Amino acid sequence: MLKLASSKPYLIRAIHEWCVDQGYTPYMTVIVDDNTKVPREYVKEGQIVLNLGPEATHQLAMGNDCITFSARFSGVAQALSIPIANIAAIFARENGQGMSFDVVAAEEAGGAPPAAPATDDQPPAPLAPGRSHLTRIK
Repeated sequence: MLKLASSKPYLIRAIHEWCVDQGYTPYMTVIVDDNTKVPREYVKEGQIVLNLGPEATHQLAMGNDCITFSARFSGVAQALSIPIANIAAIFARENGQGMSFDVVAAEEAGGAPPAAPATDDQPPAPLAPGRSHLTRIK
C-alpha cells in the first residue's frame, strides 16, 4: 500500500502564500518541545506565536518536514527551526482567518513525528469559542 504524504505542509504553505498575496501578516502558533529551535524566553505555556511575514523573516524555507528561517528578537537575529508536526495553526493576524491542526506530542507518537490519522468521514470537532474562524485538520 502506498503511503500518502501529509497534506499539512502544503496547507501551511498555501495559507502563508494567501496571507502574503492579500497583504496580511501570516502568524504561526507552534507547540514547543525539544525538537523545536526557538528563543525559549518567548515561549508561554509551551507555545510560541511567530510572525512569518516577509518583513519579519530572513531566508524562510518551508519544507515538508521543517520550516526554517532567521528572525530578530529584541534586535538580535536568531535561527529558528520548527518541525511541521509542531505547528498548531497558521493564520492572518489582521482577521484571524487560517487553519489549525492537531499536534501530537513526540512521546505519544513513540518519539517519531505523528502519522496522518485514518479518515473516518466524521467532521472535525468544533474549535473552542472565539476560534471558529479556523478549520481543524487532523
